[in-house]
Amino acid sequence: MKYLLTVAFMGGAYSGWQVQNNAPSVQGTLTRACSDLTGAPCLVTGCSRTDAGVHARGFRATVEPEGGGSFPATLTAGRFPSAVNTLLPPDISVLRAEPVPDGFHPRYSATGKTYKYMIADGPQRDPLFEGRAYQPRRELSAETVALMDSAAARFAGRRDFASFMASGSSVRDTVRTVTEFSCRREGKLVVITASADGFLYNMVRIMAGTLLRIGLNGLPPETADDVIAARSRDAAGPTLPAHGLYLWEVTYPDLRPEEDG
Repeated sequence: MKYLLTVAFMGGAYSGWQVQNNAPSVQGTLTRACSDLTGAPCLVTGCSRTDAGVHARGFRATVEPEGGGSFPATLTAGRFPSAVNTLLPPDISVLRAEPVPDGFHPRYSATGKTYKYMIADGPQRDPLFEGRAYQPRRELSAETVALMDSAAARFAGRRDFASFMASGSSVRDTVRTVTEFSCRREGKLVVITASADGFLYNMVRIMAGTLLRIGLNGLPPETADDVIAARSRDAAGPTLPAHGLYLWEVTYPDLRPEEDG
């Protein structure tokens, strides 16, 4: 028996999703809570490896009894979130659980992911956004945000995104399909949204840094084309800090879980 969990977390206190030997991780914390809840070791597998400090609203992970078997009859998918949340710290919460087939994998079964990068602009640091959004200490006018959005649209489609991969990465296939890349004002935040069939290491944070550089310097939107064509990390903007990044949603094809009371 395997459940697919939707997990939200604030990543500031963790070394990232993946278990680390000498640092707290979201995966390790969730695995302990699930094992304590079921009274037996559990295997928790995530949809991706988020970096230290990255947050999530819709991270997806599967949980199953280690070595096979079933959860206690009373621990249905509908009851799992409330039960496990009593054992989790305030910065991690399971929002939903649904049964999935044994062959389902939260990473390899996914068809796409959406990230959001939050920018809290303004001349002064706002403590309410500390650790939750990037604060460039600059005000982004409506014209600047519109310019960034125009540049963002040029990233859409199937492209070679080698310019937006962290230096030293060993990935050879740098082609990805971006279905949305946009920049919008949402209240006090400027929100960059990126959806794709997959992402390179630090890709969203570098793309966001490139957009911000274009906006703050008043560069033409076509600058994005030149950066993409360069296929060089040196052509792109800075890697923005991890604490502004949120894994927002993961999509799966034809996922129709069975009814579970």
